[in-house]
Amino acid sequence: MTEYVVDHERYMNLVPPGLREFAVLAEPLTVAEKALAQVSWMMRQRPPWLDPATPAEERGRGLSALVLGVGPVGLLGAMVMATAGFTTYVYSRELPPSPRIDLVTAIGATYVSSQATTLADLAKQVGNIDLVYEAAGHSHFALEALGWLGTNGIFVLTGVPGVQAFTESDPARRMRDMVLKNQILLGTVNAGPDDFASALRDLELFRQRWPEAVQTLIAGRYPPEQAPELILGRQKGIKTVIAFDSSSG
Repeated sequence: MTEYVVDHERYMNLVPPGLREFAVLAEPLTVAEKALAQVSWMMRQRPPWLDPATPAEERGRGLSALVLGVGPVGLLGAMVMATAGFTTYVYSRELPPSPRIDLVTAIGATYVSSQATTLADLAKQVGNIDLVYEAAGHSHFALEALGWLGTNGIFVLTGVPGVQAFTESDPARRMRDMVLKNQILLGTVNAGPDDFASALRDLELFRQRWPEAVQTLIAGRYPPEQAPELILGRQKGIKTVIAFDSSSG
């Protein structure tokens, strides 16, 4: 697209040849990479969670992570959490059969449908929820989940919801929980160079660990002429790619 956009080479993130097919996933993956980097830094300040010398693959060892949503950001976030050693749960409306649910199972995480299990029941199953990674973009859903965040828990918001109907809440309870349970609520956006580097490293790790699951993340590649149809129509699969270079299809 150089007839429309030109950028300086120093701002580019070099993609290893082996990741050419999947590098389009790097940008949505940076959302989770930045979130985990922030969470890891906070963990070091919140004993007895983590020793600063803990390797990346053991950051979440012994801790639970709950991912809300099964879009690309949610699924890639679940892969990051599973790689970091968290006991990972994914919670969304979707019911089986579904390629998204199959992917969750393939990476060793547990999928739970909100149509079959309430958050209250899920919280009993999980125990103390150490980390919630919100990727649903629905304010009511996020607010309800915040009420089940555990002691010393961190709640990460990634969704940007549009205008939604008002809902009743109990702000006094939320404030008490956040103070007395030592909780943190944060939002994450605008990943930096380090997050892109981490995303490319993790994509290679995902490709080696779960090759079939990574393949299913991309539903298909289509020419630019089909973009309006794909954007306005019913979503196919998990991630649809517009390919400007026919050799990448």
